[in-house]
Amino acid sequence: MTDTQTIKPAKDLAKLNPASFPNESDEYRRARNELLVEEIELRRHIWRVGEMRRALPPGGEVTADYRFEGPAGEVGLDDLFGDKDTLIVYSMMYGPEREKGCPMCSSLIDSWDGEARHIEQRAALVVIARSPINRILDYAGERGWTGLKFYSDPSGDFWEDFNDSRDADTPAFTVFKRDGNTIRHFYSAEGGMNIADPGQDPHPAPEWNPLWILLDMTPEGRGEDWYPKLDD
Repeated sequence: MTDTQTIKPAKDLAKLNPASFPNESDEYRRARNELLVEEIELRRHIWRVGEMRRALPPGGEVTADYRFEGPAGEVGLDDLFGDKDTLIVYSMMYGPEREKGCPMCSSLIDSWDGEARHIEQRAALVVIARSPINRILDYAGERGWTGLKFYSDPSGDFWEDFNDSRDADTPAFTVFKRDGNTIRHFYSAEGGMNIADPGQDPHPAPEWNPLWILLDMTPEGRGEDWYPKLDD
């Protein structure tokens, strides 16, 4: 969607909606159509934010020689790209002091693991944690993760530069872009509790985890203090 394209007002599009359901009241249909207007605007806003993200100026060049441990041994950041020029990195909260992985991180990775084969048609996707690689792989096996690639950041150098600390309990979402032999930082999720609205977590928008998208569609919503658990 560009500035040169003419789009219809959301209210006009909503009037084209033919939907109706058994025994619904006129009150329900009016409210639902009003909600549809907002959903159309939300879709457009998400698209605009995506365009702004893609239009960011070049990020900082990555000059440090970050080293990671993978299933086959030591690799560098460049190796994580594989045959792609875009790399998505999720830094998972699973450090040496944790008995199990973070439930929120684990829930997210549960959902991404099945999508990894599709995502990797367009971009490389890896998960990094601060625990030793064998411990990470054992946990991945326990969770049944087979689609994602896992690595350890043993030195914490990468963690410190792109997670703001060496703290293994600080997650991060980072995207890198490779152009020839040059790797640049493209995007990182930013903010924390300091940007949260009253009564809300500072969750990202759009959401990364389908869990929240689905719960937001329910009468009860996601709740204000509910979080996923590792076990039922």
